Amino acid sequence: MERGRRKRMILELLKKHFGYESFRPFQEEIIEHCLLGKNALVLMPTGGGKSLCYQIPALAFSGLTVVVSPLVALMKDQVDALNANGIPAAFWNSTLSPSEMTQVEAKAAQGRIKLLYLAPERLTKPEVRHFLRTLSISLIAVDEAHCISEWGHDFRPDYRNMLLHQYFPGIPVMALTATANARVRDDIVSHLKLEEGRIFRSSFNRPNLTYRVLPKKRSFDRLLAELKRRPESSAIIYCFSRKSTEKIAADLRANGVKAAAYHAGLTSAERTRVQERFIRDQTPVITATIAFGMGIDKPDVRLIVHMDLPKSAEGYYQETGRAGRDGLPSDCLLFFSTGDRVKHEYFIRGMEDPEERQRTRRQLQEMMKYGELRTCRRAFLLNYFGEAWPEANCGACDICVPPAATESDAEAPTEFDRDLFEQLRALRRRLAEDARVPPYMIFGDKTLQEMARSFPQHTERLAQVFGVGKGKLAQFGEPFLQVIRSYASERGIGEQDVAQTVVRSRASTRRALTSTMLETVRLFDAKETPERIAEIRNIGVGTVIQHLEKALEQGRALDASHVTFSSEERLTRIAEAFRKTGNDFLAPVRAQLGDSYSYDELRFARLILKTAPRHGVAQEEVLV
Repeated sequence: MERGRRKRMILELLKKHFGYESFRPFQEEIIEHCLLGKNALVLMPTGGGKSLCYQIPALAFSGLTVVVSPLVALMKDQVDALNANGIPAAFWNSTLSPSEMTQVEAKAAQGRIKLLYLAPERLTKPEVRHFLRTLSISLIAVDEAHCISEWGHDFRPDYRNMLLHQYFPGIPVMALTATANARVRDDIVSHLKLEEGRIFRSSFNRPNLTYRVLPKKRSFDRLLAELKRRPESSAIIYCFSRKSTEKIAADLRANGVKAAAYHAGLTSAERTRVQERFIRDQTPVITATIAFGMGIDKPDVRLIVHMDLPKSAEGYYQETGRAGRDGLPSDCLLFFSTGDRVKHEYFIRGMEDPEERQRTRRQLQEMMKYGELRTCRRAFLLNYFGEAWPEANCGACDICVPPAATESDAEAPTEFDRDLFEQLRALRRRLAEDARVPPYMIFGDKTLQEMARSFPQHTERLAQVFGVGKGKLAQFGEPFLQVIRSYASERGIGEQDVAQTVVRSRASTRRALTSTMLETVRLFDAKETPERIAEIRNIGVGTVIQHLEKALEQGRALDASHVTFSSEERLTRIAEAFRKTGNDFLAPVRAQLGDSYSYDELRFARLILKTAPRHGVAQEEVLV
């Protein structure tokens, strides 16, 4: 198949099954490489879209894709999510009864499933290998591939015993991980025989995450305050011991927070119940040991807290990576005390293997450095994985931004209708309960926010919204359209252009200005217009306006007296529309004024109104 046709095909699969119009960085390149039947190691951060890298090829291949996944308990959720998107998938593990196992085997043999999930220990069994070799397998995807390395933070011997190159020669292998330094990467390539493949390494930076470290003193009070500021938001609280998870969960419940503990001391049934309640938004807060979280696809976790020092930077990065997988702003908080080292040292001294002791102590020392940093935390984490951070200020950690400015953006203004969003969330919850699936499998928060921003009222418009695929449109589209139509009709709001709305991928918390923003401000202070600045700097006018608005958010005083608007009459109308809405959101203003007012024009007007209020209306009355 020639490349142009292949690109069109994978984009069509992406939109049909997942509702996305375009790929994230590296995804398309990885998929095309895989479709050529080549091996690959994919290094991509949690939330970066690793799963799509093998799920799209699985749909394109004629044969079966086998997915090796380490946690049996989570396979059902992964398979349910695929089936909800119209993709035939199954898991094959010890939780199934003999008759269910036979059904899965029959479907696989008949070519009725595209993806088959199984655990690495299953692949070590001769009878399983024999059965798989009777099938037409197009691809083997090894998820959480860092588990193959003794140098990784979660080594599992069964990963080394799969011997894929020996028992499944000629079948391309894709290894995927979110946490692998250079030594772990070399181990993966060596043991899976990927030397002739290609390594795809995307940035480990998670721009929507804010990193903070606080002293352990009064940690519970601070934790409670963090959770109270995010009512109903999902959060994972990591603790050092089982006893701590139980105590903190009990204390949180005593303070009105819905919380449950999760640790290895619970029965399998108890762990499953806690996990399902968390995934279905019935228990928003989980206090857990590190046993919780790997492989969980819940995209809307807004807060990750470590009550104690993690044992390695790899583990910390992976655990914090469970926040904000949907790309929306989320927070990562570590309560730090040098005394935590003593608890870790106790276990290190009990290790019999001197190499393991040395390796574990070295990993712990890196986490101690992180807790005691006086430089950018984001830069430290990226450097640990061999990636340089080019900016002097990341704008999203407690070192780069004053503590008061790095707190969660939970109450910060966002450009979507909050009331409609809450109504859509309530509908999603009801539909999820009826279907007995997690709410995010209906639609994610990002999709609901886009609906609450663009007010789609017809099937064709809803189909353009991020995350609305063909299957979900047919299954769930009408109930959501009914809620949106009713809400919009009562308020006289029309449909907005989906293509012109923006889904924010970074936190809208207060950020320090970058060097490029400061240069824009300098030129503006020198009385250059936005159009002239764009010309001088070879950037878009819209980017210039964004820089200036960021400066205003930081409290910079800007004088826009040298800037003129296209029409004084139009500016007055825009000012009046902002005054009526009572905030500075663009979508409600455009809904009032109509399509003849573009978003760029409204942004420009908003900038002028913030910097040079006039037209007989005080600034605080226009934009609150």
